[in-house]
Amino acid sequence: MNHTKTFALGLALAALPLTGFAQETAVVVEEVEAVAPGFDEIGPYIMTTLLFLVGGFLVFWMAAGFAMLEAGLVRSKNVTTQLTKNIALFSIAAIMYWLVGFNLMYPGDGWWMAGYVGPFFSITSLEPVGLAADAAALDYASVASDFFFQLMFCATTASIVSGTLAERIKLWPFLIFVVVLTGFIYPIEASWQWGGGWLSEAGFSDFAGSTLVHAAGGFAALAGAIVLGPRLGKYAKDGKVVPMPGSNLALATLGTFILWLGWFGFNGGSQLAAGTVGDITDVGRIFANTNMAAASGAVAALILTQIMYGKVDLTMVLNGALAGLVSITAGPLDPSLFGALWIGAVGGVIVVFTVPMLDKFKIDDVVGAIPVHLIAGFWGTLVVPVYTADASFGTQILGFVAIGAFVFITSLIVWFILKATMGIRVSEEAEINGLDVSELGMEAYPEFSKG
Repeated sequence: MNHTKTFALGLALAALPLTGFAQETAVVVEEVEAVAPGFDEIGPYIMTTLLFLVGGFLVFWMAAGFAMLEAGLVRSKNVTTQLTKNIALFSIAAIMYWLVGFNLMYPGDGWWMAGYVGPFFSITSLEPVGLAADAAALDYASVASDFFFQLMFCATTASIVSGTLAERIKLWPFLIFVVVLTGFIYPIEASWQWGGGWLSEAGFSDFAGSTLVHAAGGFAALAGAIVLGPRLGKYAKDGKVVPMPGSNLALATLGTFILWLGWFGFNGGSQLAAGTVGDITDVGRIFANTNMAAASGAVAALILTQIMYGKVDLTMVLNGALAGLVSITAGPLDPSLFGALWIGAVGGVIVVFTVPMLDKFKIDDVVGAIPVHLIAGFWGTLVVPVYTADASFGTQILGFVAIGAFVFITSLIVWFILKATMGIRVSEEAEINGLDVSELGMEAYPEFSKG
């Protein structure tokens, strides 16, 4: 046997085990390809999860917006307290929504009282680490992203209350109220619609929460303002309203722009799906309508304050933009751009007229949250049937009244209990000196005199 034949035989013998390995590998690859889902199967899951995450961190940014808005609209001696309240309320909401709120709001088949109350103290759990991409096992989005997104709405409800009760409420009673609001009150009423409860069955429509989030926060704030009473010196004995200008309108304006930005996540993410051409197109439509409503609300307040007072009122313009946003939130998908324009403009008009109306009733709302979130929230909820065929005015009013009554009455009870047990209002001396010094012992602007 020559060397050439020997070498060829050796190669052939050496290749035998490798050939077997290659055949086995090919079989494995074929099996993996057979079971691995393609993008058509898992794409909707991925895109909707991404929508929740992006929308969620945009709504989280609204927490900064509320903090800046309130810091700008309170007097300088109370700024640190407002900032403390805002970061604390968000943190409490995150814990309470994990501990009880999320599963109370989305009970699935686990209703404690069908259609009305979900399971109490059912702690949220997330998917396991490294979840296999088995298309048959996937829901429409990850539980973690859904929880993250919905938590932001819960925290927003509490932020609304903070501004109304500024400059005279004690810190710890307020935070205890936040525990109850974010852990129980908000999840229960939101479950009636978004959790598949009785309002959803009745045909109530609230796309992103004009009533469920904004009006609910407004009702909780209204109950607190009634129990708490107005700031010292706000209303003179002759009935005159004494202006108490905020410390920093630049901060208030920044806060409004941050809220405006965050609202794209608030409304756009509420499409709750991004896996099809139709879904993602609708998200774009929602963005455009949301922006138009904010713009028209600001312009309406701009023009109206010039007509009524002879000068433009920046605080009204800021709140006009926010009222426009609240007004479109119940139905941001269906209207045309012109529809969004007039819906938002009416919201801006509402603010200009209802802010002084509250003063007539001696309800002291420091930042104007009740007109913006409660009254404009009612308007936004009421106008939905104009563009949404399967909604009715009667059902919309029913939903608003039911949620309003529940939130207002339960909040009123909690505020009265807190007032009777630990007191909710600071002393007159503390209010005069400012809550920053009396409650926290630090000031936002220590180098300046108190405002």
